[in-house]
Amino acid sequence: MPRKNMPPKKSPKNHYFTKVHENAIVEYCNIEDHKRRNELYKEFIGPVFDEMVDKIVYTYKFTSLPNIDSLREDCKNWLITVLNKFDPSKGSKAFTYFSVVSKNWFIAEVKKTSKKAKREIHLDDYYFSSETSVTVRNTMQQLVVHNTYIEERDQYEFFTHLKSEVEQWKKLPLRPNEMKTVQAIEILFNESQNIEIFNKKAIYLYIREITGLNTKQVVSSLNKIRKRYSEFKKEWDEQ
Repeated sequence: MPRKNMPPKKSPKNHYFTKVHENAIVEYCNIEDHKRRNELYKEFIGPVFDEMVDKIVYTYKFTSLPNIDSLREDCKNWLITVLNKFDPSKGSKAFTYFSVVSKNWFIAEVKKTSKKAKREIHLDDYYFSSETSVTVRNTMQQLVVHNTYIEERDQYEFFTHLKSEVEQWKKLPLRPNEMKTVQAIEILFNESQNIEIFNKKAIYLYIREITGLNTKQVVSSLNKIRKRYSEFKKEWDEQ
């Protein structure tokens, strides 16, 4: 019997990137028919990519980049060239994948702009080298701001996706010691906020304590896991 005076349930948020768009991208990646691909892109993928890029620009404050309108269009065009790189069989969602790809593209532009600004300031410091130009140099140096938020956000997303990758490793045909090691790594991820020492030696000790394996067994298991991590890292860097 329903309770009285219960507050009405909130309706779910209507996201612009729906299952329809997800399916369109999956179909696009799984077929070779150019006519059908063009139809999918024109009707579903292109418009949702446009909206996604616009939202990323405003969400992560990339609006401060010079020529942002031009960069925004460049990113949208670039997404077309990497559309085929999305692999639905790996379990990740198209929205997550292309959001990260787009954000990383703009982060790269931020780094380029920052490097360019620093080079220009160094040149100005060379030409304004007299003591009377100290105020001018200090003012110009303040124009370059190191945006730690972008780096911190990038690091957070990297480890979030790595954690999901570790969960997928447990589904692989692993040997008992390898499974114990993967489970230990997952525990370390979940308890990372409570671990005071994080260095290579400490990690080995933690894994040994959790798994009950000796050092040789841990090293042997980690060698195979390290290969899978290298593959994950390579794919992440190429996004």
